[in-house]
Amino acid sequence: MAGPQNNRKIIRFGVFEADLGAGELRKSGVRLRLQGQPFQVLAFLLERPGEVVSREELREKLWASDTFVDFDHSLNTAINKVRDVLGDSASSPRYVETLARRGYRFIAPVQPVGTSHAVSTTGTPASTEASSVALHPELEVPVPHRGLTRGLFALIQIMYLSFYLAALFRLHRIQEIADAFLAPWGATALTAAVMITAGVGIPLRCYLISAVGFDYQRLGDKFRQMFPFVLGLDQLWAVAPFLLTEKIGLGAAFAAAAALLYLPFSERTLVRMAYMPKVEGREA
Repeated sequence: MAGPQNNRKIIRFGVFEADLGAGELRKSGVRLRLQGQPFQVLAFLLERPGEVVSREELREKLWASDTFVDFDHSLNTAINKVRDVLGDSASSPRYVETLARRGYRFIAPVQPVGTSHAVSTTGTPASTEASSVALHPELEVPVPHRGLTRGLFALIQIMYLSFYLAALFRLHRIQEIADAFLAPWGATALTAAVMITAGVGIPLRCYLISAVGFDYQRLGDKFRQMFPFVLGLDQLWAVAPFLLTEKIGLGAAFAAAAALLYLPFSERTLVRMAYMPKVEGREA
């Protein structure tokens, strides 16, 4: 079986380090069980980060032409073992992405490590420098699992959708509260604003929930374009807790409003984490 030419090359990605020469994979300095074909598949992908590697290229590189083997089954098994040891998944990939009818692509940022940065035989790094984790290219924070960021974003949209529906179902109560501390025209204006913004917000939240649910890959760009509108809408609804001052008190209403003022910026950050710009060297 032919393997990638690596000359003791060490590549770091996230909390992992792959010693391509020794055929070893470590996580935070601890050696993992990944050998043979699965490691060679990972090594070949690491040597071409961001590029699409076809199944045929993997076959030519890793299996000799005169070798009789069920290639499709062997490659699928190797990819699955790679994903298992990395804690990755095909549906929400952080490292190995499957491109239907094309091949595979290593999508996480990689960092070649000089041979002077040795790893001791005991399984812990010889250098006192801790293994770095994969950082977001723009936010410079560790990249979380996409399922977590997408789930949190969806929960925020469901929360706002619940706000809108509750307000519309109890519109008469909002009118009564507004009448208690506003002039008649002001109470009417407030009620009308609730109706209009809720009516606009419901389809917006339904769109965002469906987009993140179906993992729409252009959601990052779309949300960036609509963010000024989302920001304005969310800032208006941030005053909603003050309508409940009589029940929850002024302090609690103020704290809830402050949290809601910050929430649209959290939405933007979650989208940017889940839908990162393509890493350098990755195909357009």
